[in-house]
Amino acid sequence: MNVTTGSEAADDDRAALRPEDPVDESATARATVDPHGIVTGWSEGARRLLGYRSAEVIGRLAAPLLAAEPPLETLRSLHTLPRWNGAATLLHSDGHHLTVNLLAHRRELHSEDDGGDEWLLVSPLARPPSPLQDDALLRWAFTQSPATSALYDTGLRLRRANADMERVIGLPEAAMQGLRVSEIVVDSEGDRTEQCMRRALETGEQQHLQQVLRLAGHRSESVWSTSLTPVKDAGGTVRGVLLSAHDVTEEHLARRRLALLNEASIRIGSTLDLARTAQELADVAIPHLADFVTVDLLPAIEGGDDPRASSPSSPVMLRRVAYQSVLEGCPEVVVERGTVAAYPDESTAARCLSTGRPLIENVTASAMDRVASQTPDRAERMRRYGFHSVLAVPMRARGITLGVATFSRHRRPEPFERDDLLLGEEITARAAVCIDNARRYDRERRTSLTLQSSLLPQRLPPQAAVDAASRYLPTSAQAGVGGDWFDVIPLSGARVALVVGDVVGHGIHASATMGRLRTAVRTLADVDLPPDELLTHLDDLVIRLSAEAETTADTVGDIGATCLYAVYDPVSRRCTMARAGHPAPAVATPDGTVEFPDIPVGPPLGLGGLPFEATEIELPEGSLLALYTDGLVEERGRDIDEGLDALREVLARPPASLEDTCDAVIQRLLPDRPADDVALLIARTRALDAAHVATWDVPADPAAVAETRKNTCRQLATWGLDEAAFVTELVVSELVTNAIRYGGAPIQLRLIRDRNLICEVSDASNTAPHLRRARTFDEGGRGLLLVAQLTQGWGTRQTYDGKTIWAEQVLPTA
Repeated sequence: MNVTTGSEAADDDRAALRPEDPVDESATARATVDPHGIVTGWSEGARRLLGYRSAEVIGRLAAPLLAAEPPLETLRSLHTLPRWNGAATLLHSDGHHLTVNLLAHRRELHSEDDGGDEWLLVSPLARPPSPLQDDALLRWAFTQSPATSALYDTGLRLRRANADMERVIGLPEAAMQGLRVSEIVVDSEGDRTEQCMRRALETGEQQHLQQVLRLAGHRSESVWSTSLTPVKDAGGTVRGVLLSAHDVTEEHLARRRLALLNEASIRIGSTLDLARTAQELADVAIPHLADFVTVDLLPAIEGGDDPRASSPSSPVMLRRVAYQSVLEGCPEVVVERGTVAAYPDESTAARCLSTGRPLIENVTASAMDRVASQTPDRAERMRRYGFHSVLAVPMRARGITLGVATFSRHRRPEPFERDDLLLGEEITARAAVCIDNARRYDRERRTSLTLQSSLLPQRLPPQAAVDAASRYLPTSAQAGVGGDWFDVIPLSGARVALVVGDVVGHGIHASATMGRLRTAVRTLADVDLPPDELLTHLDDLVIRLSAEAETTADTVGDIGATCLYAVYDPVSRRCTMARAGHPAPAVATPDGTVEFPDIPVGPPLGLGGLPFEATEIELPEGSLLALYTDGLVEERGRDIDEGLDALREVLARPPASLEDTCDAVIQRLLPDRPADDVALLIARTRALDAAHVATWDVPADPAAVAETRKNTCRQLATWGLDEAAFVTELVVSELVTNAIRYGGAPIQLRLIRDRNLICEVSDASNTAPHLRRARTFDEGGRGLLLVAQLTQGWGTRQTYDGKTIWAEQVLPTA
């Protein structure tokens, strides 16, 4: 809207009539009204609608253009709505009333002296209907639509198909007309589509399904998201079904690769056992990335020393440490585990190690002849099982080449592509870091154990919310120390935070990273962030740590971690939890029921870009919360479900003391020394009843402060805390007054008698107060300073509907 005043409006009117412009600007009546109700713009369309020239309207009040005063509700809504639409009765210049459909937009003015927002008013001028032209336009739009669409009648016979549907199916519309879906696409998905079409006809509701199709003329399978919409006439009778399909193959593959990467970050590196880590890499890649995987390492790395920086000698000697296949028993294997084999210079593994870069090789006839001339036994297996595409990725960590991971396909028809190469690089890099850690553990283990022991809590602080006990078990000597940690953090309002985390990798670096993350969690907990927000900040920190590590000379690869963060409130008995790639906690209620809450599993820390979600549950008093790292339930040779079942059995009949419960869990699940670090934290919940909590709703009236002080004194007398009355009165008076003056209703005061006396004032405003030192002639600014000096501590925590300001003071000794 560029119409303003004077000659500019006349220019716009003339521009609207230019014959070379197909858009008739004057077909819309437009006007602008400033915050004072003065007309500031008037278009040619407005003149044609109401008969007033711009000179007769601009600069005058807009109210006389209305035939009647608008309803009071409409006037009230205009103060808050960014847009309004509806019927309005206007006064024509010749005196007759004209009812139009009016659309009004609020627009921000940039000048500071305007005192508000202006309104842009638009209304279309009536045009003669052209149904025939509209019908033709609709037919053209359907045919040329980029969405893959087809129209079926109630007999499920195709009536129309657009150009994109013809392209996808590979048939012209004439060849498909009169046929059903199951006759055009002859497979189970065609029958499934017809079932949904029948459902759409019967219910009159839109149906959705996702299909994996191998269409004629297409080399590989494709994934489609299909919507089946019932087409109804004016009376609501279903006359057909519109099929709309969208090719989501790329999105499906991207999600599958992301899921595989997430699984790899959790499964690879569970211990510092070299062979197990290599096997985990092979297991993760089957079957989503490859049909057959081998992991071969340079023999020199098993001694713990760094291999020579020069290229491997010819032929390359490699030791087979792991392999996996989609076929049972891995019949494709030529080189068994532990065997050192020679790889000629022209082999895929040797060329990958020579260049230090991953490569994709399609198995051609000439390549097969070359393999047969050098290693006939390998060529025979490749021919027997139909190998057609190979991806080789060098395993490198900290600038050292460790070996090569080879991914092959013989069942999946698609050759490896660029995205597969990137995914193979990522999961191989994670495995390489873990393998290199295993190689170095001997010279790092003692230092790491000492460092980790100093970074973990030496004792758990007493809490009114929970009684807690913990155990930390370092890994076995074959793996090296890891980065598992736990913590119990007191929060405001007698709440407590329970934390368990696991840093990816092992050794000094993992221990140091664990210490940094534990410190960060404590710092973020002091800000009283909700669990999901805290994990988001922690995820950003891990990403920054990874970026910093890449710039250093002793980089050890990407930094990753998992974490579970829970906050328990003894007043409401509610526990809020969020996790980042971490196992769900176990919850045992006093009646012996043990469950693993369905907490949405976010990505491990360090991936970034994906949100975390929190879950809130109510716990009976005396419930047990068991937080642990994956080493507790994923012990070697045992399925994770077996570990969870064993944990459930112990918690269903726990010993009397928490210390004995921890011992029983460790003895049942880890009778031998664990292959991975294990952190276990068990907490028994307590509750603060009405005898320890007093709550009052406070009117948003300064006169209510006096009554609030009286209520506080009476409650302190009931609790036998008369000596604390003077300080508590001052604190309550200051916090309640601030809430009334600067906050928003509803306002609530809560006193909690814990080991200390806690005063909380909640209101609906998100604005938090700041402590400052008042100057000599300031009338305010001294209240919070007084609260800070008279109490042990004070702070603010944000809630979903406002904030809570709290102050904690030490109870007088008896």
